[in-house]
Amino acid sequence: MNDRDKLALDRLEPPALLLHRALSRLTGLGCVMQTGAHPDDEQNAMLACLRFEHGAQVVIACSTRGEGGQNALGPERGGALGVIRTAEMHAAAATIDADVAWLGFGPNDPVHDFGFSRDGQDTLARWGKQLIIDRLASAYRVWRPDVVIPTFLDVPGQHGHHRAMTEAAEAALTRATDPSFDDGNSPWQVARYLLPAWSGGGATYDDETPPPPTTHRVRIRGNDPATGASFARIGEWSRAAHASQGMGRLATAGTEWPLHLKAGPDGAEILSDLPRRLCDIDGLPRDCAQAVDHAVERALAAWPDSAAVLAALETMLAPLAVAFDHCPPEHQHRLNRFRDNLHSAILAAACPGLRVWSDSALLTPGTHTALKTDAAHGAERVVLHAEFGAGLRFADGRVDIASDAQPDNVWTAHWFARGGNGHHMRAELDLSGHRISAPVDICPPLRIIPHGLPQTSPDAMLLINTSRASLHPDAAAQIQLPPGWRIDASDNAAPLLVAPDDVAETPVTLALQMGQEPGYHMTPITMQQLPPMAHVVPAAIRVLPLRLTLPAGAKIGHIDGGADRTALWLHRMGLPVTTLAPAMLDKALPELTTVTVGTLAFGTRPEWRACLARLHGWVRAGGHLVTFYHRPTDNWDPGHTPPLPLTIGSPSLRWRTTDPAAPITVLAPDHPLLNAPNRITAQDWSGWHKERGLYFASDWDPAYCPVVETGDVTAPGLRGALLSARVGKGRHTHCAFVLHHQMDCLVPGAFRLMANLVAPAA
Repeated sequence: MNDRDKLALDRLEPPALLLHRALSRLTGLGCVMQTGAHPDDEQNAMLACLRFEHGAQVVIACSTRGEGGQNALGPERGGALGVIRTAEMHAAAATIDADVAWLGFGPNDPVHDFGFSRDGQDTLARWGKQLIIDRLASAYRVWRPDVVIPTFLDVPGQHGHHRAMTEAAEAALTRATDPSFDDGNSPWQVARYLLPAWSGGGATYDDETPPPPTTHRVRIRGNDPATGASFARIGEWSRAAHASQGMGRLATAGTEWPLHLKAGPDGAEILSDLPRRLCDIDGLPRDCAQAVDHAVERALAAWPDSAAVLAALETMLAPLAVAFDHCPPEHQHRLNRFRDNLHSAILAAACPGLRVWSDSALLTPGTHTALKTDAAHGAERVVLHAEFGAGLRFADGRVDIASDAQPDNVWTAHWFARGGNGHHMRAELDLSGHRISAPVDICPPLRIIPHGLPQTSPDAMLLINTSRASLHPDAAAQIQLPPGWRIDASDNAAPLLVAPDDVAETPVTLALQMGQEPGYHMTPITMQQLPPMAHVVPAAIRVLPLRLTLPAGAKIGHIDGGADRTALWLHRMGLPVTTLAPAMLDKALPELTTVTVGTLAFGTRPEWRACLARLHGWVRAGGHLVTFYHRPTDNWDPGHTPPLPLTIGSPSLRWRTTDPAAPITVLAPDHPLLNAPNRITAQDWSGWHKERGLYFASDWDPAYCPVVETGDVTAPGLRGALLSARVGKGRHTHCAFVLHHQMDCLVPGAFRLMANLVAPAA
């Protein structure tokens, strides 16, 4: 982490702000948990209000890592996207000082994001209904929320993952109180369970049932005292951390959020009748409770004077110790949390802006890194101790990684806003005879990754109409071959991978080893304002024997939106493809037969909007423009972006086919897209992964021909997945099938359909 990165973080989190956030944790004893299915489901502005104005601890319980979603920033999908969205969720939670409880543990866990689902019961069946209920009940017991609020309603027209989580959240209320449920935690009774009293419909979803009547409201009484910003704006600061999903808007100030009480006692507010201060806990000595509560008020009044704040906090230590001796068992967790928060506030006042910086973040066994302490002042009062996992040793400002240290698990169960995540430090100091102890996270976080093999070139191979292809020599030396496959190294050139002559058109994974141990590939991931990350997978080369005819004379230009690997696959198919930039368009267009526009490209690359007239003129002169799926929000103007009017359907839930095996009905069997240069048959639509497509067109100019129809069993057939129209001497084809994902998964039919799509206009 360089100095510029450190300064950027300091600017976002100055010591005075961190101190106020620590103090504000002392203003409430209640806990609110919001349950959701994906990172970015949370109602950030409402949670910011509950945290900063109402003093509640906020916990976001999320069932998946979002690994089945889209990525507006780059081509990462699956596990790599899950790594990104996990880090985004932590960053979003940090902005509103919320904790995170994870209920799913990556793409290999039963509870994962398998893509869009229309049906909550189907989702629960795939996750394991009892499994997700038990995990959520355990989260209730661990975090002990007083109030639980799902993010969406369980109604038709809503995402099946959202529906499943809302059903599980209610079922877990009873499960958490059941003494026969043995998860190692004591039972817990949630005081209030509330549903959103607003519709989750919009551009994406379409709630078919009106929301329940409003019984409670979370109301804003002012702005955030630490920043002066509205809670709606702070909520959008938080949402902007979900950059891979295109979140973050300049929101107008919201004033309240309506809720519906589904279970629990009535009350004026959702935290009514629940302890907010120590004086509200029956059984505590009155004088001790009052002393602590008054000291909280004095500390807040003294902010941002850290010395005066520290003096006020110091007076809490003795009465709080007495209060612990008299605390009723049912409130012990509240005092434990208050004490931990008090210690963090004392540290923030005694040593403002304390940070521990690491020189390196991603470390392999046998390496080391330096740690450096930084603070505005007061660092001499603090002693730092390492709280590291096995295989790490800290001494004299240096962390040594043992040669046999095991890689860290990226799919951890919890993330704590107060600190204590992963390999971290613990700061200790003495104050009035009391030992103060608080966690301090290392920035950027340390993560142990395995030794990696060099990336194979390529990582996936197409054996097009042949049984052999050149292989990277490093990969060849360590490749594990299935029966009948061999390496031909007789030539001095790169070795050849040779498959059996009768090999089936089925993807084959060839594992790589590092000596006698399994090999791993590491893909570094660098995102702005997120810590360095890496996606670690078993090292392998994926191979697809493929029968494919390439379009004659095709010369392709690609407009890359950064959200897919279409250009890479076109190149691997053996087609001439050039990645275009607006400045080269006039020179390049006359030489091209086809221009492909990548997924979301008009949204991620808005500079291309100024080039539409030139693209349309080139189409009318004989070019073939192929656009892949876009959202209505991706600068897609139905009357201006395509050469002829074409509207993307909204809400998108109604304009997608989520079943990857959904039937395909051919509407235009003689259309060139289905016949040249490859004849597309029923076999080409089999073996698809995750889904057929999304963001289908809902309306189009009569010149467009719908080529096929497809739809889920529970939804009407849709004809807007593959449309093509003659435009002057050329053609425009719009394809909303997720071909880029199918090619990543080595689905044979996707390559044949892609070859047909990029053929010159016919």
